[in-house]
Amino acid sequence: MNEQLSSSIQKIKDGFDVEEHIFSDEHSLIIAPDDVVEICQLLRDDFYFNLLSSLTAVDYWPEGDPRFHVVYQLYSIEANITLRLRVAVPGDEPSVPTIEGLYPNANWHEREIWDMFGIKVEGHSDLRRILMPYEWEGHPLRKDYPLGYEEVQFSFNADEIDKKKPYVKE
Repeated sequence: MNEQLSSSIQKIKDGFDVEEHIFSDEHSLIIAPDDVVEICQLLRDDFYFNLLSSLTAVDYWPEGDPRFHVVYQLYSIEANITLRLRVAVPGDEPSVPTIEGLYPNANWHEREIWDMFGIKVEGHSDLRRILMPYEWEGHPLRKDYPLGYEEVQFSFNADEIDKKKPYVKE
């Protein structure tokens, strides 16, 4: 393991309640929502993780606690290393603090998390929809979001589909 990566992980383990997972030489740290800003600042300022390369969420529904994980992927350009932070968030009133003060590109990522998953980002400067229309109801990447699709017509179900189409003019 890279010296910078091991020392940064050790520093976080010493100062915070962290659970480490390693898979295929990729390190993930599961951290508390209240610690995300402080840990990101430590990684940026002391260990040169100067790029937020991605920020997304995962829905584990029907699991309730935690229902979501917010996943931050930080990258050190100088050392060419990546560290993943995972923040466990409950399903009832999910929220995480913003990190846009540390990584300005988090602005759009955090808006996407709000828009698609309904995870509120506390302290965000402009938390509004970014992908869906403003009047849209719900959050489409939640696993319990209703699909609302139209059945595709094939030769085996053509008669059934034609019976369902009230808009077809005779």
